[in-house]
Amino acid sequence: MPNIKSAKKRVKVIATKTAQNKATKSALKTTIKKANAAIENNDANKTEAVKVAIKKIDQAAAKGLLHKNKAARNKSALVKKLNDAQ
Repeated sequence: MPNIKSAKKRVKVIATKTAQNKATKSALKTTIKKANAAIENNDANKTEAVKVAIKKIDQAAAKGLLHKNKAARNKSALVKKLNDAQ
């Protein structure tokens, strides 16, 4: 446990940011799973689900939660799966 005041604050701030990042990543994974499920089940709103997932992926990459290449790879995989399903 840190003794210096600024170090104590950093511990608190890091814990808060870690919780936010974890929640955002979890929401992102859920959105991607929903898009994949919509494509597999051939739902009527599958294109909308993919659009929402792509937007979430872009937002996560902009925040630095995902590397830009991983974001591009995820988006590409979703769009490819969508196009193959049609």
